[in-house]
Amino acid sequence: AFSRGFLIQSLAQLENLCKQLYETTDTTTRLQAEKALVEFTNSPDCLSKCQLLLERGSSSYSQLLAATCLTKLVSRTNNPLPLEQRIDIRNYVLNYLATRPKLATFVTQALIQLYARITKLGWFDCQKDDYVFRNAITDVTRFLQDSVEYCIIGVTILSQLTNEINQADTTHPLTKHRKIASSFRDSSLFDIFTLSCNLLKQASGKNLNLNDESQHGLLMQLLKLTHNCLNFDFIGTSTDESSDDLCTVQIPTSWRSAFLDSSTLQLFFDLYHSIPPSFSPLVLSCLVQIASVRRSLFNNAERAKFLSHLVDGVKRILENPQSLSDPNNYHEFCRLLARLKSNYQLGELVKVENYPEVIRLIANFTVTSLQHWEFAPNSVHYLLSLWQRLAASVPYVKATEPHMLETYTPEVTKAYITSRLESVHIILSRDGLEDPLEDTGLVQQQLDQLSTIGRCEYEKTCALLVQLFDQSAQSYQELLQSASASPMDIAVQEGRLTWLVYIIGAVIGGRVSFASTDEQDAMDGELVCRVLQLMNLTDSRLAQAGNEKLELAMLSFFEQFRKIYIGDQVQKSSKLYRRLSEVLGLNDETMVLSVFIGKIITNLKYWGRCEPITSKTLQLLNDLSIGYPFLSYVRKLVKLSAVQFMLNNHTSEHFSFLGINNQSNLTDMRCRTTFYTALGRLLMVDLGEDEDQYEQFMLPLTAAFEAVAQMFSTNSFNEQEAKRTLVGLVRDLRGIAFAFNAKTSFMMLFEWIYPSYMPILQRAIELWYHDPACTTPVLKLMAELVHNRSQRLQFDVSSPNGILLFRETSKMITMYGNRILTLGEVPKDQVYALKLKGISICFSMLKAALSGSYVNFGVFRLYGDDALDNALQTFIKLLLSIPHSDLLDYPKLSQSYYSLLEVLTQDHMNFIASLEPHVIMYILSSISEGLTALDTMVCTGCCSCLDHIVTYLFKQLSRSTKKRTTPLNQESDRFLHIMQQHPEMIQQMLSTVLNIIIFEDCRNQWSMSRPLLGLILLNEKYFSDLRNSIVNSQPPEKQQAMHLCFENLMEGIERNLLTKNRDRFTQNLSAFRREVNDSMKNSTYGMNSNDMMS
Repeated sequence: AFSRGFLIQSLAQLENLCKQLYETTDTTTRLQAEKALVEFTNSPDCLSKCQLLLERGSSSYSQLLAATCLTKLVSRTNNPLPLEQRIDIRNYVLNYLATRPKLATFVTQALIQLYARITKLGWFDCQKDDYVFRNAITDVTRFLQDSVEYCIIGVTILSQLTNEINQADTTHPLTKHRKIASSFRDSSLFDIFTLSCNLLKQASGKNLNLNDESQHGLLMQLLKLTHNCLNFDFIGTSTDESSDDLCTVQIPTSWRSAFLDSSTLQLFFDLYHSIPPSFSPLVLSCLVQIASVRRSLFNNAERAKFLSHLVDGVKRILENPQSLSDPNNYHEFCRLLARLKSNYQLGELVKVENYPEVIRLIANFTVTSLQHWEFAPNSVHYLLSLWQRLAASVPYVKATEPHMLETYTPEVTKAYITSRLESVHIILSRDGLEDPLEDTGLVQQQLDQLSTIGRCEYEKTCALLVQLFDQSAQSYQELLQSASASPMDIAVQEGRLTWLVYIIGAVIGGRVSFASTDEQDAMDGELVCRVLQLMNLTDSRLAQAGNEKLELAMLSFFEQFRKIYIGDQVQKSSKLYRRLSEVLGLNDETMVLSVFIGKIITNLKYWGRCEPITSKTLQLLNDLSIGYPFLSYVRKLVKLSAVQFMLNNHTSEHFSFLGINNQSNLTDMRCRTTFYTALGRLLMVDLGEDEDQYEQFMLPLTAAFEAVAQMFSTNSFNEQEAKRTLVGLVRDLRGIAFAFNAKTSFMMLFEWIYPSYMPILQRAIELWYHDPACTTPVLKLMAELVHNRSQRLQFDVSSPNGILLFRETSKMITMYGNRILTLGEVPKDQVYALKLKGISICFSMLKAALSGSYVNFGVFRLYGDDALDNALQTFIKLLLSIPHSDLLDYPKLSQSYYSLLEVLTQDHMNFIASLEPHVIMYILSSISEGLTALDTMVCTGCCSCLDHIVTYLFKQLSRSTKKRTTPLNQESDRFLHIMQQHPEMIQQMLSTVLNIIIFEDCRNQWSMSRPLLGLILLNEKYFSDLRNSIVNSQPPEKQQAMHLCFENLMEGIERNLLTKNRDRFTQNLSAFRREVNDSMKNSTYGMNSNDMMS
């Protein structure tokens, strides 16, 4: 029976619900239908009802519902369907597809998905020594021998299966996924690939009837299948799409024959030329994968032959470029060109027979592409990456054949620069065109590539840039002086100059110290002088008008200039400095630094309301301030009058972004932290122990604190103003606290803030706990203050400050924790912002305080002070309010939680032991889940926690068995009792750790080995059962070897957890893992699926 009166007596009602779910436009009806169908999915007779729906259902929607419900049923991990039932469903689906040719496409798709899921999850299931779900090729043979429609179904089944097995899902362990994928790769994938290529050969040999829709469908599915085979994650590295450039396809050695046979490569090039352009992108995608086959698959002669065929095919496409007018084709072809250099060396390319002709064609293609900048802008990246790699290889190529890049690279550089400049006028004069300069990320990426390309034949690049820059700058100056100049003409010149400044910054940033000559440095000088002259011109006009994009380009230029020419890595005798001295009178580094600081102050004065410019300007200031005492230029910087001006006048009347205007968001104040970090570093250079200078510097912040205190002391105050003043203030303070990483300066800050101003921070948390825009900065400041960075928190022997600081920390955590828990139910999409982020910072704060080594935590209980207890109890309350899944779903939360837990299990095990059983189980299961986390930091932290807990247990057990006069304390006794009542928790973790070490690519083997010995010693009987089950799951001929591996693992290990014994175990474990891997590599099939991991 269904709630809400949904009693489904008949299929008709179910069908009606499906109709409502998929067709209705009324949200309420749809939600009710969805609710009823969810209940249907969870009902016990769902399986039989689904079969009825497929048998008798009259609408496609009900068939779709049945297929998706069945997929959910076969996928569930708890209470899985028995093997017979799954075999029946599989056979039923195949029959259903074979006997009903006219199904809706989405129903066919859902049924094929169901078949693929059953096959994947049952890959290791045996019935009478037969792996029942491994006959995919036999299953589809009957489809492939039938009409085109059925043939399409057969090919789609294989395609979907390959895809399904290649994709890890979150509900099953990654280990299991990798085992299935590896077994499928070894047993079936090559046969599927061969079958697919053969069918493609047949199809292309039959002179495709391109007017026949069904032939189109078949071709499409065959190409998808081939692409899925080539795209398979062969060795479990699962590269994501974003790292497209570095992709190497790890084809197994057993596939060599297919790639040594030139007809495979030829097949795809022939297909490209013979089929309609709409299919070509898939053909090119397959070629991209084939071109990326790992180098080690071939010997040198074979690779040269393969590359020669590949280059011939590319040449043929470039000679007949008609199909490339389709943007998808063009994109894939650019990817193919990029792979030519990412997988082969320039020395190999120049030896190819037609190299001179091909490099000419590629250069022309690139130049044409760059000139048509508005066509497929996302594909340009691949072309530039090809030329970037070619240019970078020039110094290293040893082949005697000419590479001709000195001829063609300047053409590419010129095409890029001139096409960007020409785009400016077109974009300004036409509506609706996107300006590439808006996308700073994309511009930066292209400039990084250009920085290498432009350095090839650098004289030509510089000559071109100087010529273009002088033209634009001169026109710009004339326009500014003319009374009748149109704003459009001025905008065009500003746009061109913006590109030129970006490009000049990029080519200067491309300087490589060992390859650079005096002449090149002099050329850099020419370019820098021009940009600085332009800056003087634009800065002089800022009172009337400014151009944001041009300013951002200037900042990008300064960033590159700083990286290459400021600091101790460049000789001050460099020709660049000589040129600056001749043209602009900048005689030394100090004068150049004053230009930087001048620009920074100008920007902060005039652009304080423009967030992108302010934050980039402050980043530049921050980068300049880093490095003292190692970099001598920071001392020169501090002596500049402009820097002294900043240190003495950091108020809103000089720097508008420090004001608390009511228009901006509270979060826009983030840049203030950067500003004060830089000021703090610069102040520290000469501060020493001068308290007067420090007091002087802090005056504006003292005034702000006094203002907030004044507001809090009255009953009615302007809340907005108080919030803004306080948030600005704590962001400033956090910057200073971060910069002050020496004891003397940090103590001045500590004595300034404590005890006078701490109550104000506590009051703010109390008042505004529900507003993360206020609490996050306050909590972050507190977390920074308790962080013993570079041992700066070392109080004198007679000082109680460490304990007093911890009391404040405890007070804040308790105040925030108790209040945030009163929020009640928070919507899922806001739970992190409103609640978890604050909790995560509290965890970090507590961890920093507990591990800072400036408080003796034993004294709290001794003197009846509840500060430590309050903080720890609040931690537990907060922890229990978070579902397990959230702990791992939010990376910052998981890192702060697990690092705090590590400190607690290391130093406060008595507290952990005293917790309620359900809390202990919660913590243990969070460790258990963290062991398999993808984040290595989390996984390593969990190993460490587990090691501390297991060591504690082992010690207590050893003590309880010895005849001692002192009995165990109550906590330890309870803890032992709880663990003895729930042995499955520790056993589960023993099984997990062992499985990760044996069957997974274990990235932190040392950490994993530490808790393992304790786990084994606590569970010797369980370990011996586990060992037998792993040994028995091996093929008979391997069992003896596996047994021996386990024998050697425990060789010479004693029943204790002394360091010497642990180290010996860690060494044994390394050898064990090597031996097991060698033994399993030679084995064709892995463990049975009802092993310890499923």
